[in-house]
Amino acid sequence: MFARIRYFVDGKGTNRTMVRLRALLRSNEFYLIPLALVIGTLAGAIVTLMAEIAQIAHVIIYGIPIDVRLSANTYISPWAAMLAPALGGLSLGVMEWWRRRLKISSAVDPIEANALRGGNLSMRDSVVVSSQTLISNGCGASVGLEAGYTQIGSGIASLFGKFFNLRRNDLRLVVGCGAAAAIAAAFGAPITGAFYACELIVGVYAVGSAAPILAASLAGALTAQWLGGAPYSLEIPKVSAVGVEQYLALIGLALVTSGVGIAVMRSSPAFERLFKWLPVWLRPVLGGLIVGSFALVTPQVLAAGHGAMVLDLFHEMTIGLIAIVIALKVTACLISLASGFRGGLFFASLFVGSLIGKFFAAVLLLISPSFAIDPLVAMLTGMATLGVAIVGGPLTMSFLVLEMTRNVDVTAVVLAGCIVTSICVRFMFGHSFSTWRLHLRGETIRSANDVGWLRNLTVERLMRSDVGKVPSTTTIAATRREFVLGSRPGIVIVNNADEYVGLVLLPDLFSSDLDTIADDIQVIELARLTDIVLIPEMNVKSAMAVFDEAEAEMLAVVDSTDSRKVVGFLTETFARRRYVEEIDKATRGVLGALS
Repeated sequence: MFARIRYFVDGKGTNRTMVRLRALLRSNEFYLIPLALVIGTLAGAIVTLMAEIAQIAHVIIYGIPIDVRLSANTYISPWAAMLAPALGGLSLGVMEWWRRRLKISSAVDPIEANALRGGNLSMRDSVVVSSQTLISNGCGASVGLEAGYTQIGSGIASLFGKFFNLRRNDLRLVVGCGAAAAIAAAFGAPITGAFYACELIVGVYAVGSAAPILAASLAGALTAQWLGGAPYSLEIPKVSAVGVEQYLALIGLALVTSGVGIAVMRSSPAFERLFKWLPVWLRPVLGGLIVGSFALVTPQVLAAGHGAMVLDLFHEMTIGLIAIVIALKVTACLISLASGFRGGLFFASLFVGSLIGKFFAAVLLLISPSFAIDPLVAMLTGMATLGVAIVGGPLTMSFLVLEMTRNVDVTAVVLAGCIVTSICVRFMFGHSFSTWRLHLRGETIRSANDVGWLRNLTVERLMRSDVGKVPSTTTIAATRREFVLGSRPGIVIVNNADEYVGLVLLPDLFSSDLDTIADDIQVIELARLTDIVLIPEMNVKSAMAVFDEAEAEMLAVVDSTDSRKVVGFLTETFARRRYVEEIDKATRGVLGALS
């Protein structure tokens, strides 16, 4: 017995147990469900804690009642409105200045991590981003906490995944579990959380991933409920049936919100340029002052807008007032993000979308009373469709409306509007707000689909370095004596400076038509593809495009675009085979099959 105790104390038993546990988790997605439950529970607890901290900060800073959301107040102290966002911005500005001074790389969000890094997230960066999001929302900046929720939930999941040494596809899956649990806990909506993970974080719907993601989502929602986190719900009375004319009008609303969403995303770089001339630590201070001045007009611009949306849902508002609130809220959101506050537009897009729906219904009533639509239906449709335009995920937003309202009467029309918006934005713009910000940084991803393996599969990894080279002055006969037919696909011809000048395939070199003149003709006369080469940094997809355009079976690899020094060669057959193998591996991961 004492020997067994020592066996576990010295770590050998523990190590063997961990090895077995890791092997079990890697063997089948079914065994990821217990891990997903743990991740969901932790994410739900942290999300509830963050939400409570933000509300307490609002109560202390702005002196509001504990049970009232910040944006739902009709009056707030002007001093608090001006000073709180500015001081919160100062703290964030100093943090960003310090990060740049220490040359610490920017944090990676879950979408980028799953698209390019196989689900690899830094826990330290996730904690920092979530803390900065909490500071931003807590001081009243016009951003939501959802970005911080998903960041910390995904960070926890990635930490677990790396600890258990999960495969790339499984690590991406558990990162989706963390994000699903975070959103489910925030809204008390497990189905929404699950579809959020599938559409936006994992990038696909798959049978193999459904069980772990839904388990994490349920665990997150139930944990938040058990800890006292109230789900965000909207009490909607029974609405009238939606006729054909109203359907057409609401599809028109979906097109309007598509345009608004695209305009918001397109304008974000312009807002960022407005702050470029300021020192980095001062930008959020100025942004906070501007948002605070907007709050003097209406407190609805503060924070994400949870309270304001419930308030405006049944409150009578003039068309002019609705337009003012929309304009101020959108501007406040863009200024907050452009100046350096952390957060996202998840809930802000829902709030603004609901106001656009209310505005649309009021204008339609004035123009053509016969085509009038129920303002509640219009608000719910506008809420979901603008969420799709900016955040993405048509099914995510449709189920969010369903779970928040518990009203199935509007589900069909909301889903139709979400699909129209998704198609319209994809066709006219092609990005959500998250991928658009990555695009502005130089990335080309449009979703969380795993393309990192493609970037890693470079020409440098695929090429052979044992390249056969001959000087351009060598005769065909001498070249034949040096290289045996069948020993390699071809040889590279170089000049006196050892630079690439062309290549010759061995079947062409040993052509019987050259037998009588082989001693008199230099090999340079057979040179092909003199100006077409590959470079080591190219990925396999780019390399295959070069092969197709040149109609080549083999290409030389040179050191760089500015150098003609040959470092290897690559054949089309091998490149295409490796590309197909990697696609097959990625597809099996998506479908839930074992790799």
